[in-house]
Formats: sequence, C-alpha cells, structure tokens
Amino acid sequence: MSRHEAVRRVRGGALRDDLEAHGIAVRGTSLKGLAEEAPSAYKDVTDVVDASVGAGLCRRVARLVPLGVVKG
Repeated sequence: MSRHEAVRRVRGGALRDDLEAHGIAVRGTSLKGLAEEAPSAYKDVTDVVDASVGAGLCRRVARLVPLGVVKG
C-alpha cells in the first residue's frame, strides 16, 4: 500500500504496541508519522531482490539484518 493509504488504514498507537511487543523500540514525534512508515507500506525486500536479480540488474552478495532505522 502507499504511505497515504497506510496513514488511513494503520493506527499509529496499535502499530507502536505491536512493534514493541516484538522487541522493536519505537520513538517518534507523532503516531501519524509512525503509521506512514508501517512495515505494510513497503514492498517485501525478498520480492524486490528476486525481481532485480531476475532482470539481470544485480546479483546477490549478502543478506543484511537492520539494527536500527533513523528517519529525518
């Protein structure tokens, strides 16, 4: 879904509670801003990588795990 759609569909407080229940610390200036960045607003990275490799645009060299995200 788009970020605009995420703001309409996702409740920032519920998303914060869900992320924190999974051990993800969330600090933001607004719940609307958090809803805009909901994980469901992004494409699945595996699908994007598979499509890119399949199109010959790149090759896989590593799988990374994020330790933190800063927006702003």
